[in-house]
Amino acid sequence: MKFCWSTLKVKNLEESLKFYQEILGLEIRRRFSAGPNMEIAFLGIEDGGTEIELICNGSSDEIKVGEDISWGFEVDSLDKVMALVKEKGLAIHSGPFQPNPNVKFFFLLDPNGFKIQIVENL
Repeated sequence: MKFCWSTLKVKNLEESLKFYQEILGLEIRRRFSAGPNMEIAFLGIEDGGTEIELICNGSSDEIKVGEDISWGFEVDSLDKVMALVKEKGLAIHSGPFQPNPNVKFFFLLDPNGFKIQIVENL
């Protein structure tokens, strides 16, 4: 079995695409209309792997976000990503934390309130 994607319902597809491309470095793998007032975009990295599916339903802007769920993204430099986040005018939700000598991380929120964990393995 292979984990292929995780789906997020988003309020504004363009705003969400900008976040996932500019902050997390994901690329649009495919994008298409899925009916009246609905558009879907899949994002991922060049070498494949798990994707994020963003669904924007123009007929509904209600988003339900669970506070205890987060997505983790590994980076080479936590400091560089923190600087990018600040440069883009985004707030750091919490952290940075270093629970042990091998890892440090912080959290930020995407445009829909989903919690994103940025992790550097030391």
